[in-house]
Amino acid sequence: MGKLDIARLLRPRSIAVVGASDKPGALGASLIGNIDRAGFTGAVYPINPNRATLGARACLPSVDALPEGVDVAVLAIPRALVLDAVRGLAARKAGSAIIFAAGFAEDGEAGMAEQLEIARIAVESGMVIEGPNCLGMVNHVDGVPLTFVETAIVPPGGRKAASIVSQSGAMAAVLSTTLLSRDLALAYSVSTGNEAASGVEDYLDWLVDDADTRVIAMMVEQFRKPARFLAAAERARAAGKPIVLLHPGKSAAARESAATHTGAMAGDYSLMRAKVERAGVIFAETLQELGDITEILIRCAPLTHPSAAVLGESGAFKALTLDLAEGLGLPLADLHDADSPALRAALPPFVPVSNPLDITAQGLSQPVIYTDSLGALMDDARVGAVLAGIIQSDPVTSKIKVPAIVAALDGRAITKPLVFAGLDEGADIPAHYVADLRARGIPWFPTAERVVAALAALAKAAARDRAKDAPMPTPVAGLAAYAGVIPEYRCKQLLAPLGISFPQGRFAADADAAVAAADAVGYPVAMKAQAAALGHKSDAGGVMLHLADSNAVRAAFTTMFANVAAYDASIRLDGVLIEAMGARGLEMIVGARNDPEWGPVVLAGFGGVTAEILADVVLITPDLSEDAIIGKLMGLKQAALLAGYRGSPALDVAALARLIRQISAVLLAEPAIVEMDLNPVILHPQGQGAVALDALMMVT
Repeated sequence: MGKLDIARLLRPRSIAVVGASDKPGALGASLIGNIDRAGFTGAVYPINPNRATLGARACLPSVDALPEGVDVAVLAIPRALVLDAVRGLAARKAGSAIIFAAGFAEDGEAGMAEQLEIARIAVESGMVIEGPNCLGMVNHVDGVPLTFVETAIVPPGGRKAASIVSQSGAMAAVLSTTLLSRDLALAYSVSTGNEAASGVEDYLDWLVDDADTRVIAMMVEQFRKPARFLAAAERARAAGKPIVLLHPGKSAAARESAATHTGAMAGDYSLMRAKVERAGVIFAETLQELGDITEILIRCAPLTHPSAAVLGESGAFKALTLDLAEGLGLPLADLHDADSPALRAALPPFVPVSNPLDITAQGLSQPVIYTDSLGALMDDARVGAVLAGIIQSDPVTSKIKVPAIVAALDGRAITKPLVFAGLDEGADIPAHYVADLRARGIPWFPTAERVVAALAALAKAAARDRAKDAPMPTPVAGLAAYAGVIPEYRCKQLLAPLGISFPQGRFAADADAAVAAADAVGYPVAMKAQAAALGHKSDAGGVMLHLADSNAVRAAFTTMFANVAAYDASIRLDGVLIEAMGARGLEMIVGARNDPEWGPVVLAGFGGVTAEILADVVLITPDLSEDAIIGKLMGLKQAALLAGYRGSPALDVAALARLIRQISAVLLAEPAIVEMDLNPVILHPQGQGAVALDALMMVT
């Protein structure tokens, strides 16, 4: 099946309504009412076997009576009738169908079977199917509301518009209401529902090429075709169309454990987010934030520099904003008297230049302070966005402040976001002031906290390194001979030739070989039990350290086999790995996954006994440069330990980054590697490298 002809669904010239009615409350009646109020001028074919007419329109008895090639048919009928209707529509060569009914994949095996049959018919016929279990779609550009929710069409009228794609119909309707209530333009709103034969990826791909859509807001609970979504998101970024995404699933209950430590710590949500953010998507944390970020993107110039400036009128607000910005990760530009002459000149002598800036109540008697100080911030290249946090109080106060703020834009090219936020939610600010601000490209929000959260999300996106620098794929010689879990000694034999550093060591199948290995490696040595079935050697008494001589090695060999047998009698050891004891260092974790849907990703972070408690890790996509990887590592919560903490030496972070790049190269060449775990990796001082003490791989 080729690319879906989404235009026949979203921009139809003819509509069939299966289950048309004039009964108040009926889905078919609500749908017809929407179509008529919108003034749709194309052909409309009501279908109802029990009616000869519906208003001024003749009713058809069934879909079999339709002319061939109707663009879209909306099925406002019970589930039991849907499948036959879909078959009939395919026979009449309908271009698309919208299925409102629920009770398919979400309702057991029978429902799933019917949904799969709908999908089969769609693929075979080339028909686009939206749903089932959806609220339909609304096209504000052409005036086509194909939904049973009473909907008013608000044409964009040439304004910059957003489009909405949501798996949840309720959330699509809620977000539409939110954005329209703020006098923002909408182009399309699509509810994808169960996605039997078309999904969020298909609609996103179409909207990237749509001339009326400038920003795309999405609510997605599950990506069914991750590779297609990432490709569409990359196209949107190249086209300059921001995507804002709300995606639930961060809770511990939503994460699944995998076979290795890496799998347990890199949950599905974290992996999805790492990949999707890398494609340029901006994440919202709440439904409200989804609307707020979308509004700023629609109204304002793009945020291209992550540092913001805040203008306020209160010392307490200044302190609160400093806390909030730090907590949310919004960088604030570093502004002072000595390096900000324009801002210094705009302020009274007793007001120091700072960020956030507290102009005190002086603006009430000298409104020009708002104009000049905001103008200076808008002109400052160190500032990427400006938040004006203003006490509105009453219409008299607003009349003093708002015109002075607006005057800061006169004669000035607006190249960065300027956002107005009231500090006193519920204050009586005249509606015409809000409308004037919005008309000039200044969003108005009732609280500053919301603006800081939205700007923080935009700043993080602006600061991301987008450069692609994937390493050359590096195959692992001999890997094809293995399947399932590969024990440590085999992993090290496979990976060491690729430049990954391990302790000097040898495998030994019996006690004599263990002594010979220890003699060759040099005392003291470590001994580790080896078997594919032994995932956690320490738990089974399968690790012994600081063995000082041959007698200690022999005794340890006997004890170790007994320990493992007592732990699990079904485990048969291949033997032991003898390795030289190395210098101490900082314990890190490096792991990797080749996810069947999202592809390769590397996990890196702090190890040790608190690794799972602190979960101080980061997911790294395999197209990052060494410098970008170092930047990710230095963003960890305990990064001070890497840079040298309280007199300890700075560590060889560059060596760790090279190790991560090498693992990335292996993943890119070897999709058979399901997971890899190097834990711990000992990080030594600068110039002394990183050594992986343990290794585990799972391959298909």
